[in-house]
Amino acid sequence: MKPAMMVFALLGLVIYGNAEVYIVTVEGEPVVTYEGGIEGFAATSVDSAEDMDITSESVTSYSLHLEKQHDILLESLFEAGTYKKLYSYRHLINGFAIHGSPEQAEALRRAPGVKYVERDMKVRKLTTHTPQFLGLPTEVWPTGGGFDRAGENIVIGLVDSGIYPHHPSFSTHNYPPYDPLPRYRGKCEIDADTKHSFCNGKIIGAQHFAAAAIAAGAFNPAVDFASPVDGDGHGSHTAAIAAGNNGIPVRLHGHEFGKASGMAPRARIAVYKALYRLFGGFVADVVAAIEQAVQDGVDILNLSVGPNSPPTTTKTTFLNPFDAALLSAVKAGVFVAQAAGNGGPFPKTLVSFSPWITSVAAAVDDRRYKNHMTLGNGQTLPGIGLSPATHWNRTFNLVAANDVMLDSSLAKYSPGDCQRPEVLNKHKVEGNILLCGYSFNFVVGSASIKKVAETAKILGAAGFVLAVENASPGTKFDPVPVSMPGIVITDVSKSMELINYYNSSTSRDWIGRVKDFNATGSIADGLAPELHKSAPQVAVFSSRGPDVKDFSFQDADLLKPDILAPGYLIWAAWTPNGTDEANYVGEGFAMVSGTSMAAPHIAGIAALIKQHHPAWSPAAIKSALMTTASTLDKAGSPILAQQYSGTDLLTLVPATPFDYGSGAVDPAAALDPGLVFDAGYEDYIRFLCSVPNIDHHEIMNLTSSACNASSGHPADLNTPSITISHLKGTQTIKRSVTNVADETETYVITARMSPEVAIEANPPAMTIRPGATRDFTVSLTARSITGSYSFGEVVMKGSRGHKVRIPVVAMGYYN
Repeated sequence: MKPAMMVFALLGLVIYGNAEVYIVTVEGEPVVTYEGGIEGFAATSVDSAEDMDITSESVTSYSLHLEKQHDILLESLFEAGTYKKLYSYRHLINGFAIHGSPEQAEALRRAPGVKYVERDMKVRKLTTHTPQFLGLPTEVWPTGGGFDRAGENIVIGLVDSGIYPHHPSFSTHNYPPYDPLPRYRGKCEIDADTKHSFCNGKIIGAQHFAAAAIAAGAFNPAVDFASPVDGDGHGSHTAAIAAGNNGIPVRLHGHEFGKASGMAPRARIAVYKALYRLFGGFVADVVAAIEQAVQDGVDILNLSVGPNSPPTTTKTTFLNPFDAALLSAVKAGVFVAQAAGNGGPFPKTLVSFSPWITSVAAAVDDRRYKNHMTLGNGQTLPGIGLSPATHWNRTFNLVAANDVMLDSSLAKYSPGDCQRPEVLNKHKVEGNILLCGYSFNFVVGSASIKKVAETAKILGAAGFVLAVENASPGTKFDPVPVSMPGIVITDVSKSMELINYYNSSTSRDWIGRVKDFNATGSIADGLAPELHKSAPQVAVFSSRGPDVKDFSFQDADLLKPDILAPGYLIWAAWTPNGTDEANYVGEGFAMVSGTSMAAPHIAGIAALIKQHHPAWSPAAIKSALMTTASTLDKAGSPILAQQYSGTDLLTLVPATPFDYGSGAVDPAAALDPGLVFDAGYEDYIRFLCSVPNIDHHEIMNLTSSACNASSGHPADLNTPSITISHLKGTQTIKRSVTNVADETETYVITARMSPEVAIEANPPAMTIRPGATRDFTVSLTARSITGSYSFGEVVMKGSRGHKVRIPVVAMGYYN
């Protein structure tokens, strides 16, 4: 060993206790992009998942060669036992994850052949009626042979918190048997307790990835489970939304809340667990899961996961190990759906950045759960409560939890939260409505509505009411199913009316003890949903654009999010030991909100498109989804977005492409889009090379691809949208469309834009034969400088009924 390298090894021995996880990329092409050139190793580059044969001699030998090079590098730098290699990445990126000291990371940065070193980052989870809302049973499933064939032989890979394999949403009982699928090469881990496989034909692969989490000291085997089993609930929920069985009764507390179904109920599920109960996950584990999924041969990849912020170590959001791995996944023919993030309604809160990914925003669909309470003085107080009514035509006395403590010393247990039945007097509560207070404990999750209901039931209450006296800005109140009458009064002013009525009706002695509970009330039936035509709406929590190109949050010339899908109050499978939502602990189903729920809707619909059009590229599938999306709600009015007013009250404003991308997904139209905007790996590399001020060495380091002399403009990428963040004078953008219909069609092209920007599309019409590709241009001219974005669209109407629409976004700047 050379003296300098001995120093690094000794340093590693001394400070290994301060080690962290680092992701490293090195020189050399990964399997999916290697085109030959190394003696003894044949080319392995692929353009679709079908082309990759991981069992072939060429792939096996080349991937082993890359892993050997990783080991040689590490052994030449560091002494054995001073570091731990966690993963070798060989298929999508060429590199490895290492658990070592900061000094070792610095040694790697200086080592010949090393291109990139980044300290691992955490990622987070971005946490039924929707098939009917989206028209799947009547308009989409019949075209593929019905729900029992919808998604047949398509594999959806889910990088999430695992799965509860015993749930009826994933059962194979009473369903036609699944045929073998030899092209899928994934494996099924064995349950250490039951000794049974996690797979059953519906679940076709199940693996877990936790090396980085374990090395970082975050993994707790008692609650995180070193297996694909879902210890959280999130993974089972997203899997069921994408591909859960059709017609599964959603039963909680003796009530049925309809029947649940995945978007593609016959699709296969491949589980890649890389997220965990308490801490989320680590990029090193997620990248390993993505690499394995693509290597195994999934068709669709769902990522209800994203970074906590834009990457800090690269000059652009589009270049990091996570996005680079997904770029290679797309090259291998895998469609990727990713949750846009839950940072809304504020701008620039997206955590899904790159054009090769389909970034999904969350919508509120047409189903709303509401309830009300009637007081003895005739007042009616609105609220939320997914519960049965109190006994018909009867009123009940109201008793406040703070007034029925067994002993005043118990006040230290926050009895007003109604979380502890043992501190309250059952004789005073029994037969009455228990009045509780919504404290900060509910916000942080240490108190739950489920526990209030349990307390009320143990004490024999006729029902409960939870009054919100103070609401933090942005607090979200969701209806929670409970077994007994119960309601949450979410409007602070209405809660005060309730409290004032209670206090004025309750007689007390001279020291404040209650003599008589005279306030009365009743709770209505809140089990039946109301259906609204003002849907979809953009959910308040859904992250908003503009997309950003770097950590300084400079605007990117790329529209994000891409599309809107249901993500609010979604019923789907849950795991009985899931703790992601305190109100659903121990339940088999949960009604959860988040862009995490929106992404698997798109993943499942993409599976249906892939089933109908198996040769389509990921970009073509994304284009079909985007160009057929709707900007109108069910009533035919422009889609609205939930927003906060100056008083932190929820209000509705007209939605823009920064809220919903191209609009709300229309699955039936997406199956037959007429035209698609296609793009491939080389197009994405050209896009990266065209980003202003991007480091071309960084592109080479993470993609092994070089930039040529002509860089172009990011808006030149052939996406089904146009975004120019700095429009100076006139800029002309070219787009190419391919006719994927069976017949020749003539399209008339029109364009419109808000008056600050002039728009013109040429030619005004064109005829395209099946399979042919034609170009058109869109010219944008800044007319006035407002400092804000202008929105418009290009619409292509076909003579055979197809309608292709792309959003246009631009901000004018002085030359």
